[in-house]
Amino acid sequence: MRELDISVSQVLMEMHWVSGSMLHSPWVAVSILPLLILFELPLAAIVITGMVGHLRDRGWGSTHDARVMPERYPSVSCLVLCYSEGEGVTASAESLLHQDYPGHVEVIMVIDGAMANHETLAAARRQASAFRQHANRTLRVVPKWQRGGRVSSLNTGLGLATGELVYALDGDTGFASDMVTRSVVVFEDPDVLAAAGNLRIRNRKVSLATRLQSLEYLLSIEYGRTGLARWNLINNISGAFGIFRTDIVRQVGGWDTHTAEDLDLTLRLKQYQRRHPHMRLAFIPEAVGFTDGPETLRSLASQRMRWEGDLYFIYLRKHWRGMRPRLMGWPGTLFTMTYGLVQSVALPFLIGGYVIWWYATQPLVHAVSISVLLYLIYLLLCSWYALAGLCCVSRDIPVALRNMVWLPVLPFYQLSMRLLALVAILNEMLRRSHEETSMAPWWVLRRGKRF
Repeated sequence: MRELDISVSQVLMEMHWVSGSMLHSPWVAVSILPLLILFELPLAAIVITGMVGHLRDRGWGSTHDARVMPERYPSVSCLVLCYSEGEGVTASAESLLHQDYPGHVEVIMVIDGAMANHETLAAARRQASAFRQHANRTLRVVPKWQRGGRVSSLNTGLGLATGELVYALDGDTGFASDMVTRSVVVFEDPDVLAAAGNLRIRNRKVSLATRLQSLEYLLSIEYGRTGLARWNLINNISGAFGIFRTDIVRQVGGWDTHTAEDLDLTLRLKQYQRRHPHMRLAFIPEAVGFTDGPETLRSLASQRMRWEGDLYFIYLRKHWRGMRPRLMGWPGTLFTMTYGLVQSVALPFLIGGYVIWWYATQPLVHAVSISVLLYLIYLLLCSWYALAGLCCVSRDIPVALRNMVWLPVLPFYQLSMRLLALVAILNEMLRRSHEETSMAPWWVLRRGKRF
């Protein structure tokens, strides 16, 4: 009997050891990976097949579009939003002045808070004499003496615009000389409702932060939006470089107050698109703008805290009732819910919780093992994505390759941004941080409707 007790005890101990080993095994974590990987893979598949379709439409083996000049030259209005850029607005104005577009380019520089921003106002006004020397270029400097924020500036410019197309541009952004020409060609298709331009980081060589942002912009904007546009799934038209049909923007009410006005307008245009299903949102990779990214990790974190908190505000405070098939159609609703709401709001909680749980409950060697596995998986996914974009989309391959040198660092950067998004979302949930954004003064934001 005693021998039987000993044998039973040994069996129980062995079972406990086996179960404990399985509990602490890195393979337990692999059971959670499908939630992460299978969420990312469909999006990668959509984008990559879209990039391949883009290459096929453009022509296999071709490096440029077949037609680069429009059949007609409509007047266009460029709304340049200025606040505290100072002499930085000069480069933006000059890049618009020297466009190779034969038609009329109307530049409206709106100086927000001009009473306090004398340097920016003076720099904008100094460009007037250069514009007067060109028959098809006009510059109108509009000082808003009291600060009202981005939305106020956009709607002021929209009210003055006379062009068929209106460009929403940042005052610290410069543009390639063929930007207007390239975009007008796309809008000759009457089904194009609005379009996003291709933003690149101008100060890429300044720091590690700007180099990583340059790679991020390459993958998410130039490659990502090219693929999404092929399936009519553009998720956002950037506030720094967006192009719209003037009459349609006025029809939907212009830009709305609060923050993240670019995403807000994009969602309302998707609802407009539902009523006009033949229309689409486009992306123009050939229309290139150059902007300065935050140069320090601290300034980058501050920017992303604002961006990520704004996403929660837009999706779950302001537009949650509008994300339904009757208003946006099934494809738009499903994509926005999955890769807008879930990816932007739910995924940071999942990733943050997973990282905290794994490192808090598992032996360090197992935690590090699964971290290495995750790193390799995401590096492979990013490399696959980058290679597809390089082959199907890139027009400046040497610049793209210089960016891709930083691919091994990208998974760490993406994880950091996800964890930062978690902090930003909690900040918005608890403190309504969108009411403290630097994009508009508090007295403007708090007078708007409270969502």
